[in-house]
Amino acid sequence: MNKKPIVSAGSMRESSSSGDESNPQLEPVDRAAEKSLTRKCDLHVLAPVAFLYMLAFLDRVNIGNARIQGLEKDLNMKGQDFNIALCVFFILYIVCEVPSNLLLRKIAPSTWLSLIMVCWGIVTVCMGFTQTFAGLVVCRIVLGMCEAGFFPGCLYLISMYYRRYELQQRITLFFGTTIIANAFSGLLAYAIANMSGIGGYNGWRWIFIIEGGITIVAAACGKYFIVDWPETAIFLSSEERDLLLRRLQEDVAEAKMDRLDTKSKLRILGDWKIYTGIIIYFGVVNTGYSISFFTPTILRQLGWTSIRAQVLTIPVYVFSFVVTIVVAICTDRLHHRYAFAMLGILLATIGYGILLAQEYVPVSTRYAAVFLVAAGSNITQPVVLVWLNNNMGGHYKRSISAAMQIGLGNCGGIVASNIYITTQAPTYPIGYGISLALLWICGLACTVFLIGLRMENIKRDRGERDDRYNLPKEEFENLGDDHPSFRFTY
Repeated sequence: MNKKPIVSAGSMRESSSSGDESNPQLEPVDRAAEKSLTRKCDLHVLAPVAFLYMLAFLDRVNIGNARIQGLEKDLNMKGQDFNIALCVFFILYIVCEVPSNLLLRKIAPSTWLSLIMVCWGIVTVCMGFTQTFAGLVVCRIVLGMCEAGFFPGCLYLISMYYRRYELQQRITLFFGTTIIANAFSGLLAYAIANMSGIGGYNGWRWIFIIEGGITIVAAACGKYFIVDWPETAIFLSSEERDLLLRRLQEDVAEAKMDRLDTKSKLRILGDWKIYTGIIIYFGVVNTGYSISFFTPTILRQLGWTSIRAQVLTIPVYVFSFVVTIVVAICTDRLHHRYAFAMLGILLATIGYGILLAQEYVPVSTRYAAVFLVAAGSNITQPVVLVWLNNNMGGHYKRSISAAMQIGLGNCGGIVASNIYITTQAPTYPIGYGISLALLWICGLACTVFLIGLRMENIKRDRGERDDRYNLPKEEFENLGDDHPSFRFTY
């Protein structure tokens, strides 16, 4: 079998180090039409799921705002009860991610994603009516199951509409809605706190009831706004659909995995890149959840009132959002991921260093440290998600790898739920120390990932994987990124 042109992780190329020349077998595309198509995808693909994911994250982390509005007192929670309520969310959240993404491949995304969203909206409302700690725990477990498929499902769906070096900006905008949600949750909680006493309910109950109700309404509308797969996208004309499919074909060329047979399953489960990606995400997501769950509490313990602490979280997230968008643009334009992932780790490291020494620094410096930790975490998280996705070839490979990275990587959320020990407030030496250590596990894993990808590219340049051209046709056409013409990005 003849060799095919080399496929980099960004485009089809004649060699791994060459420019962005397209496959010469294809006619040049109309760049104006291509730009118009991309904008149309931004509006129809990205905008709806980004808004819905913001609501999802509000429902996941609003418990942190409810805490400082009297949740623990009303439910007679003591000791580590709050940490337990956080931790149990991840039990089914982790387990259900891969099955959900496999179902998404079989069911229309507009149907599946809106359905699970209605379910978690109902559960969130139920949290507002619970009368016991046990009831809260049950709701959190079920919430984790319902939310499990949304993030990896959206990541998978978005990645099927864009070329690889268009993806970071889109995923960062999508991920950035969680930053907005964190900021908005503080503002919303501040407003809802004034509803305390209405209907006989304290303010923390109204947080769950109102935010859950908004989610249910949005999910019902989402069925009509969430798009399905590119091959059946009704918002595109036939000409636009053909152009979209051609762009995607040029991007991945022979690196396909459209059948989930025994050999493809073994290739997926035996891929070191996926497990490295899990470790990378595990290391950084701990900080992401720590910021979401505990920032209001940390700021309150710096000496501010609950309401002022809620409001002071807003600048933290606005700053993070701006920084992450700038980084996303740079990493796509420079076609590079590793250095930007490490940049986020370094910023968060400085922040944690200040927080670990907070007894010796003024309150204003401690507040600045929260900015650094939040910005650093929010830089690195979307970069490492896209980095792994860029190096996966084929429908099923992207679907399962995204679910595995996010699902198993979210074990970091379990860690975050248990390391901020109540008796150590307000200094939290164990919480900050473990979070810092996990960040550098992430950094080490990023370095291993970089070296491994570069070494594999060198082997393919030398022709050391060309024996795969002689595989049976059925297997050869389903290799995904194991195709010898595929080149990895870093």
